[in-house]
Amino acid sequence: MGTQKPKYMEVADWVLSQIENGTFKEGERLPSEHELCLRFHLNRQTVRHAIDVLEQKNLLTRIQGSGTYVGSERRTERLKRYYNIAVVSTYVDSYIFPSVLKGIEQMLSKSGYTMQVAFTGNQVEREGEILRKIVDKGMIDGLIAEPAKSAIPNPNLHFYQQLKKQEIPVLFINSKYQTLDMPYVSLNDAQVGEKAAEYLIGAGHRKLGGLFKCDDGQGHLRYLGFIRALEKAGLKADGRNVLWMDSESQTDMEIWSDYLFERLSGCTGLVCYNDEVAYRFAAICKDRGIRIPEDISIVGIDNSELSLIGEVPITSFPHPMESLGKKAAKNMIKLIENPSFEAGYLFDSEVVERNSVKVISLDRT
Repeated sequence: MGTQKPKYMEVADWVLSQIENGTFKEGERLPSEHELCLRFHLNRQTVRHAIDVLEQKNLLTRIQGSGTYVGSERRTERLKRYYNIAVVSTYVDSYIFPSVLKGIEQMLSKSGYTMQVAFTGNQVEREGEILRKIVDKGMIDGLIAEPAKSAIPNPNLHFYQQLKKQEIPVLFINSKYQTLDMPYVSLNDAQVGEKAAEYLIGAGHRKLGGLFKCDDGQGHLRYLGFIRALEKAGLKADGRNVLWMDSESQTDMEIWSDYLFERLSGCTGLVCYNDEVAYRFAAICKDRGIRIPEDISIVGIDNSELSLIGEVPITSFPHPMESLGKKAAKNMIKLIENPSFEAGYLFDSEVVERNSVKVISLDRT
């Protein structure tokens, strides 16, 4: 007659099987003792004994006030909660970022977290200084970062990789470094670039120009969508009608405006990288006696206050701003609780029509 298996072994064997088949992954929190009691119809003392046995085998780690996690005690330090998230953003006073940060703060505060904020000014050197301090100091549960000049080679990637080795989750916002396998929450830039060009094409425009940023990943993706829309419409993509600028030359458009208008000669519609570019372009047009939308139609991206304050309100595609911040914070919290969580997310956007686009064809199919 065989010996009956102890009750606690039912729980231990089940947890072990869930670990072996990958259902419970390294660093993931187990169901609570109460949940296990209900599942196996056992008392808490028996369930606790099963957890103790697995913990002694270095298969689980119990963290007081947090729960029980898959993994040995070497993970205890990482699993310790500081309830503090580091947030690195490019600008403090740009029209998008205050709302994004507001969304992050609201969601983190609601969940009991604080945040420490630093700004790079979209400068790679400053980003490196900030990341070095974050890595050296530690005492954070995660990092939400907007990359500096995400489209160009970056000397700071090893800091992000160090955080990954320390098992501190990193979540990018607005863009990401393509060589890093880390999630990001952003506007769907390729899609919105495509929609902006399609809007102009639908209004009858057949020769389009584009003004994009070369040092940020968003600019490349918006250009990709722009080209995709032209190809779908059977229109020729003329490289002379696409201009690239970096963060510095974006603020100096007046200086190179002769070259700008030479390249855009013959274009009836223009997709602008964002509302700031559209606003600056519109101001230069006014100085030159070029009428919007009669002489050239423009579409911006962000639907910011800048799309409203010019002489002609600008048609634009909204950036999710505060919603993006909330989503990033919510997904970061989920990443902390479950390192296997798929934290990436792209926001859709629909056009807000204003007066900056002239319909030159009644057929808007």
